[in-house]
Formats: sequence, structure tokens, C-alpha cells
Amino acid sequence: MELVFSQLVAMLHALWWPFCRVLAMFSAAAVLGEASVPVPVRVLLSLVMAVVLLPVAQPAVYIDPFSMAGVAATVEQVVIGGLIGLASHFIMAVVMMLGYVVASQMGLAMAIMNDPINGTSSDVVSSLLSVMYILVFFAIDGHLVFTGVVGASLQAWPVGQGWAGLSLETFAFNVAWIFAAAMLLAVPMIFSMFVVQIGFGFLNRVAPALNLFSLGFALVTMFGLFVLSAVVRFVPEHYVRMTGRVLDMLQQQMMR
Repeated sequence: MELVFSQLVAMLHALWWPFCRVLAMFSAAAVLGEASVPVPVRVLLSLVMAVVLLPVAQPAVYIDPFSMAGVAATVEQVVIGGLIGLASHFIMAVVMMLGYVVASQMGLAMAIMNDPINGTSSDVVSSLLSVMYILVFFAIDGHLVFTGVVGASLQAWPVGQGWAGLSLETFAFNVAWIFAAAMLLAVPMIFSMFVVQIGFGFLNRVAPALNLFSLGFALVTMFGLFVLSAVVRFVPEHYVRMTGRVLDMLQQQMMR
């Protein structure tokens, strides 16, 4: 009985390290870390993934989780898992920024929707694009991709070896392409709305008696929806390219 208990304690000690890293990744991820996913579900998924990753998650030397070295190793796993989850937010930030820019050009920035699940509020276009983001995320098996990234990180940054090669500066510098990626999709909408506004300006000079404030808002919104329907078809393809960029960034960090 004592032998079984000692083996069980040793397995629990070994299971603790991948569990901390996977739980931190799930808690910081863009979709799985939302408030709509209950905490017990994330804990259960992290436990299952920790069991799967157990063969590649063994530290080089035994580390007691209840010692100071164990506390430092636990913080190490949380930081690495949190940064991997934070990388997925880069793509979500692009989608949300695109929705805000498009909504402001269409005149729908004032239409704010409250999300009682996540406790946040956003405009209608951003909410629509976020739903599309979630669908594309699971369509390309994004949850499996980031799970594979966690498994690769356990080999690149073993437990108790620190995070040598993991540059926080690289994560900060890669925030710049979020604005470029969002504007790349928003430029057609901005240019088309600019042309429409110029047309209304000429129309106002030709026929000042027309009430363009009431008529123009409806026409701009309808034209914006038409352009949005044409642009939104390219969002999934753009999303896949952005995911590849984030994965390349993580791979470069692991190869250092």
C-alpha cells in the first residue's frame, strides 16, 4: 500500500508541471480563456492535456513542488503558458480593431451591444467578426495547434531550466503588425466610404435643399454593409496567414 501511495505521489508531482503550463495557456488564450468557458472546464481540459504531455514534461532533476525551487518552477510554467496564450490574442486584436474601424466608417460605432457572459460591451460589427473568428479558430483546429505549441515548448523550455531564449521584447515588437494587418483589411472599407462621403459633398453643393443628414446616414450604412459583405469573405484567409505569423514567431523563440 505504501508503495502504491509513493508511486501515486510521484505521478502527481510529475503531473503538476504540465498542468500549470497548460492551464495558464488556456486561461490566457483568446477563445478558451473567455468567461463563457467555465473554469472547471478549463481545469479539466488542462488535466487531460497534462496527462497526454506527461512523457515530455519530466524535469531533468526532481523538483519538490512544495519547496522554493518548486514555487519558482511553478511561476516559470505559468509565465511560459501565459505568453503562449497571449500570442493568440494578437489575432483576436486584429479582428476587434477591424470591426471597430469598419463600424466607425459605417456609422454603427454608436450601436453598442452588452455581452452579459463576458461582462464587456462592443459594437455590432466587432461582435459579428468575433463570432466568425471563433468559427474559423475551431475550423482550422486552432485548439489542437496551440496544444501542439505547448508540447513543443516543454521540449524547448524544459521544466526548471528557465526560459532562456524567450524574449519578451519580441512579443512587444510584434504588436506593431496588429495595426498593419487590421488596416490591410480596413483600407477598402475606408476608401469606399471616403468616396461616398465626397459624393454626398458634391450632391449637397448641387442640391442644398436635400436633407442629406437623414438620407446620407441610411445610404452610407447600406453601402457599408455591401462593402463589408465583400470584404468579410477574405477574413478567414487573412486569419490563417496571421496564425502562421504567430506560429513562426513562437517557433523562432523556441529555436533560440
